[in-house]
Amino acid sequence: MEAALTILGSGSALPTFQNSPSGQILNLCDKSFLIDCGEGTQLTMRQMGQKLARLYTVFISHLHGDHCFGLLGMISTFDMMGRTQPLHIYAHPDLEKLLRPQLDYYCKGLRYDLQFHPINPYKKEVIFSDRTVTVETIPLKHGVPTCGFLFYEHHRDQETRKRYAYVSDTEYSEKIVPQIEGVDVLYHEATFTDEYESRCKATMHSTARQAALIARQAQAKRLIIGHFSSRVDDHNIFLNEALQEFPDTVLAIERKTYVV
Repeated sequence: MEAALTILGSGSALPTFQNSPSGQILNLCDKSFLIDCGEGTQLTMRQMGQKLARLYTVFISHLHGDHCFGLLGMISTFDMMGRTQPLHIYAHPDLEKLLRPQLDYYCKGLRYDLQFHPINPYKKEVIFSDRTVTVETIPLKHGVPTCGFLFYEHHRDQETRKRYAYVSDTEYSEKIVPQIEGVDVLYHEATFTDEYESRCKATMHSTARQAALIARQAQAKRLIIGHFSSRVDDHNIFLNEALQEFPDTVLAIERKTYVV
């Protein structure tokens, strides 16, 4: 299977008719990884024909609702579908504390193993590794503990080892550049345009231009921008501002798949 990224949601906190909250599926080395799980994620997956049974691992960047409100419903759906394989969730330890009472109420008697793996968003470290794929945290700067994720292949029999970096909600930070240097694809949040730069600073987000500056400094091969504010209807404004700094930029378009 070709390494690929499917956008399930590319909006920010307020859902719109145009955008759903954050969610992505990364297919790497014949494995499917869910990155963030905003409200409606499972619905989009099913509408797209994504094979939910192939999903074993979920990575949650932080505990703002637009990145995790879809998780409880998906867990319940898996049980109703007769799932037996374990589901592994990597997230800030507070996620399990918050979900446990809801799981006990809505998902009592869950017929598959739900395994939470606590991560430290403030520390760069390997949180997942098997024979072919490794995942590292990318510490970010946001209003709550937040990290991105760096995925990379490491099996010996492949000359070209794909690397994908997911940079979730964060203010502009050049500290992440060395860790993501030379990635094949960089997804970087671009919540605001230049017009709302003051709002951007207040909420600890990035502009499209700032995302492009990070991509340029990291010498990424390609940049995908998303997490668009509902304040801006025309997404081409985001794109045009980013293109001024980094020509190989595309918009995160929901239900579209990008080669990594």
